[in-house]
Amino acid sequence: MTQVTIFGTGNMASAIASVLDKGGANVTQISHEQASTATIEGDIVVFAVPYPAVAEIVATHSPALAGKTVVDITNPLNFETFDSLVVPAGSSAAAEIQAALPNSAVIKAFNTNFAVTLTSGQVGETAATTVLIAGDDTAAKATLKAAIEAGGLGAIDAGSLQRAHELEALGFLQLTLAAGEQISWASGFNVAR
Repeated sequence: MTQVTIFGTGNMASAIASVLDKGGANVTQISHEQASTATIEGDIVVFAVPYPAVAEIVATHSPALAGKTVVDITNPLNFETFDSLVVPAGSSAAAEIQAALPNSAVIKAFNTNFAVTLTSGQVGETAATTVLIAGDDTAAKATLKAAIEAGGLGAIDAGSLQRAHELEALGFLQLTLAAGEQISWASGFNVAR
């Protein structure tokens, strides 16, 4: 059985937990209050927190994250202006996390999905929810992909960790469209296959 630890208890964390639990994973969620003292039990660790909170988790749990698959779902937006990303040009939050955790397999996933679409399994009224996954560790991506598919959603390997840059740009666009009420929080982008 896949063991998953999720940092976060918000809408996205709960939606991801629901999908993975439905697929048979053993999921533990860690709240912000528990983050500094929590024990990481999972082989897969999901960062379902705002990007600024990642640095503290990494600083506190770096040794325990060695050898683990770390799933970054963040979209590193400038939430004050909502008009730019806060990572270096050409980089990504996932790449920054991988640099801080060289002994972990960092994967970008779930950042192009809204919680409602993960829970319902649908984007809009008819399209199935698909999770895009990027990372350099093929086995780690395959394990996450299988866990997502077991939970009833589609999943696509989008390529190496370099593709996290494009996934974060897509997530940024989707969030700004939803915040500007151009699309609903139950819609978004989908991959037709």
